[in-house]
Amino acid sequence: MFDTLIHHGIILTLEPGAAPVAEGYLAITSGKIVEVGCLRPGEPLPPARDLLDAQGGLVLPGLVNTHCHAPMVWFRGWADDLPLKEWLQGRIFPAEGTWLTPERIYLGALLAGAEMLRGGITTVADGYFFEAQVRRAFGELGLRAVTAQGLVDFPAPDIPDPRDNLRVAREFLESGRAHPGGLITSALFAHAPYTCGPATLKGAKALTREFGVPLFLHLAETRQEVRDLEARTGLGPASYLESLGLLDELTVVVHGVWLSPEDLELLARRGAKVSHCPESNLKLAAGVAPVPEMRARGLTVGLGTDGAASNNNLDLFGEMSLAARLHKVWREDPTILAAREIVALATREGARVLNLGDRVGTLAPGKEADLIILDLGRPHLTPLYDPFSHLVYAARAQDVRHVMVAGRWLLRD
Repeated sequence: MFDTLIHHGIILTLEPGAAPVAEGYLAITSGKIVEVGCLRPGEPLPPARDLLDAQGGLVLPGLVNTHCHAPMVWFRGWADDLPLKEWLQGRIFPAEGTWLTPERIYLGALLAGAEMLRGGITTVADGYFFEAQVRRAFGELGLRAVTAQGLVDFPAPDIPDPRDNLRVAREFLESGRAHPGGLITSALFAHAPYTCGPATLKGAKALTREFGVPLFLHLAETRQEVRDLEARTGLGPASYLESLGLLDELTVVVHGVWLSPEDLELLARRGAKVSHCPESNLKLAAGVAPVPEMRARGLTVGLGTDGAASNNNLDLFGEMSLAARLHKVWREDPTILAAREIVALATREGARVLNLGDRVGTLAPGKEADLIILDLGRPHLTPLYDPFSHLVYAARAQDVRHVMVAGRWLLRD
């Protein structure tokens, strides 16, 4: 007897090339998927302790948010319509330095986590200050997460003396090693090459290599950032990271808007990953990341919301919709980044970005039971021809009816 059986749904496994499974069922035991199948008319249901009738809904892997600053929900709508440098250095950094406390970080992470779960995000990569409080909040919510302690080379809310950066980073990684439930990975987030010097960047990478976890950093978000880096070092963004020995398969580059073809080739050669945050990039007028070129070179790319201060929501359905449309008009090609590929970026490929592809991102026997079910019985989702197109061009976060992480219902009905 299975622990849970989900039936009467349209199942998108997101396995490469797999077709939707109509009238499908999905069986779960001990938090893992054990069977995915299709019932013939009149065939009895396999026995299970918990039966969920999906009522013709769409069953798919939980969405993976590859970049977020969860506690920044506190700044949602507070400093809008400003240039990135003024927004970040004139408004956000000063507010973070004077207003943030561990308790406010914790409460903000709870609010952000609730927003993400209600919108079908089951896995998130977060990077911020007082990240142990984010880890605590996500653990209480039951989210799967990669929580990364933020590092900058100036006084930060939780590290007043930046000379303590690497000590605090090590302590954070050590304290996260035995997180209960195995849902949360502790990692590091070195903010950017313009806020972290070579010693911090190299030290952070050495620590993440020692612990076998990802290093996240913003890179090439704006044209001016790249110009300043080249003037200071004589190197492009990827070459600069390479010169410091930072590039490998556990390096996650966030944004990458102004990466050159040479940058992309180098990142692909080293196996680095990319988090694409289209809504944030557009709102801050940073530009359009060359995602089709990244994919053509074999780079692993996932989607991220960024923080609610620069988005202003944590809605991955919105990111899917914008990413698909944005690149079509930017390249003047309606076939580019088709719906099926975009859904993969929000699930399977996002899991690979976070080094979790062997655990989540597809619905297959042996994988963790992280999944969502959308209610298709709504006017804006009727009729249904292609479920992938529906997810990208018609569905909304509010259509998510059920959310499961590791076999546990976190949202039901």
